Amino acid sequence: MSDSDEATTPADTSDRVFLVVVDETEEMNVALRFACRRARNTGGRVALLYVIEPSDFQHWRAVEELMREEARSEGEQLLQRLAAQVNDQVGAIPILYVREGKVADELFKLLDEEPQISILVLGANTGTRGPGPLVSALSGKMVGKLRVPLTLVPGNLGDEAIDSIS
Repeated sequence: MSDSDEATTPADTSDRVFLVVVDETEEMNVALRFACRRARNTGGRVALLYVIEPSDFQHWRAVEELMREEARSEGEQLLQRLAAQVNDQVGAIPILYVREGKVADELFKLLDEEPQISILVLGANTGTRGPGPLVSALSGKMVGKLRVPLTLVPGNLGDEAIDSIS
């Protein structure tokens, strides 16, 4: 094989990292199942991002610090529970990220810092309140800032539907 043949060989799919921004919504669970199935079927990995958003309560520093610690503890518990799910579905422990700040800002920072992340998977709420603030932002004005493909998974898909398309 010559050097020019190697240059045209597609990238190894095992390099794919599917990033899911986690929260406690039903649509996130759908996105996570989709990401797990895609990772398992392509030999990729799953990464989970949990963002602790700043509180609006800043009158007393001690109370604000306690609220931050509680949010971090809740986030870590959620990540541990989801990491076990990912391990069961994919057969590999996911990459875990915990950040503090605004979700969209921290997502873009992470994507800039971690070049191995290759696909962003988000669940879209299908109710009357819209797809969700992050999905709305990323599929609107901010879509041009993404350096990776965005996969939106409708939050009303069942396990069979997800399994058949992933």
